[in-house]
Amino acid sequence: MSELKKAIDQISKDRGIDRDLLIDTLEEAVRSAVARKYGETMDIEVAFNEDNGEIEVFEFKVVVEDVHDPISEISLEDAQEHDPNARIDDEMGFPVKVEDLGRIAAQSAKQVIIQRMRDAEQEIIYEEYKDRVGEISSGIIQRRDRTGWIINLGRTEALLPKDEQIPRERYKRGDRVQAYIVDVLKESRGPQVVVSRSHPDYMVELFKREVPEVADGTVKIMGVARDAGLRAKVAVMSRDRDVDPVGACVGIRGSRIQNVVQELKGERIDIVVWSPDIAMYAQHALSPAVISRITVDEEEEALEVVCPDDQLTLAIGRKGQNVKLAAKLLGWKIDIFTQSRYGELNADRQGMDQIASVAEVAMDKFFAAGFNTIESITEATDEELLAVDGLTESKIADMRVAINMLIPGDATVEESVEETEEAIETPVVEEEVVEETTEATKEESETPADGEEEE
Repeated sequence: MSELKKAIDQISKDRGIDRDLLIDTLEEAVRSAVARKYGETMDIEVAFNEDNGEIEVFEFKVVVEDVHDPISEISLEDAQEHDPNARIDDEMGFPVKVEDLGRIAAQSAKQVIIQRMRDAEQEIIYEEYKDRVGEISSGIIQRRDRTGWIINLGRTEALLPKDEQIPRERYKRGDRVQAYIVDVLKESRGPQVVVSRSHPDYMVELFKREVPEVADGTVKIMGVARDAGLRAKVAVMSRDRDVDPVGACVGIRGSRIQNVVQELKGERIDIVVWSPDIAMYAQHALSPAVISRITVDEEEEALEVVCPDDQLTLAIGRKGQNVKLAAKLLGWKIDIFTQSRYGELNADRQGMDQIASVAEVAMDKFFAAGFNTIESITEATDEELLAVDGLTESKIADMRVAINMLIPGDATVEESVEETEEAIETPVVEEEVVEETTEATKEESETPADGEEEE
């Protein structure tokens, strides 16, 4: 076996590059070197001879009577010296010695081979890792650059960007780390594998490793929300009634979840039960806080959550972490109120509703004009209130009477308005008339009726 053939077989085995691709690359490199030495007009053919393991190069010329281009033509006389049967317009092939290509042409051929081999190797790496997106890969911290840490994965390098790292996690050269492959990019320097340790799906893959029920699909992870390095919420459901999804993920004495926590450097993980009922799901997601009631606005995908006054801190969490993670897990907006605050707001809303009823104007029109509370209406001038679509001066007057009657007492606006109207319709009686009437009544009561005897 020739040295060239041995080299091809060895490179193919070590680099994992297809042997035929290597031979094609070699032939192309030699063809390029011949063209560089003799010109592009030369008609050549390059082939690898498997029998002797050598590259063979042939140049082809057309047999003519008068030669005008020595590179592509040969006279009939010269042609017949090689082949007595040669005729005009025949095409004849002549071997070209590769050794005659010269140092510059040989160097060019070498560069082409190296570049083609590098391209082929990079393509293989790209094809391998693009199919591994979504997997966990392990490597060794190699160095740090301006974009993040470079991790040696063996056949290639991966980038762990700054925004994909766990905050406050520190690395040093030589540390072994594992991360989640999020993307593989084609770059001019070769494929760029991008990995993450803060991605929510990284936690999913870790649970698949530690929890057999998650790996086989008995327990399904419905969602993950992470504040990487600090806290996370994982929503789970079971396809089997006999399997507790939370217990399966936690494990005996927390053995399973503890392995995940250790890998994530102490990140606290809350396992909650997923529910198709968004209110129930939200109640689980906001644990450990106790929730009193939840109002669902499906159109706006918003939740109004009411909790006991002493549960507000738990519901919101440190720096709002608990409610933020719950909102991220659900994909809904969450507003939290204490029972006392909700009572105040609800009373104010009822008052606004009654005021709008007296004015015969929809509450939305008040809101659109910027009047959201009874106080804002009270403080506004008549000119400002006329900006509310549908309000007139007479309606504003009725509305102000209703507000004055509503604020001091517990009666509803409608009752207050009725009492006001009755007071307006009742005639005023002068004091003198009242006194005379009182005295006459007194005298009548003292005079004995007919038929009665005085004592």
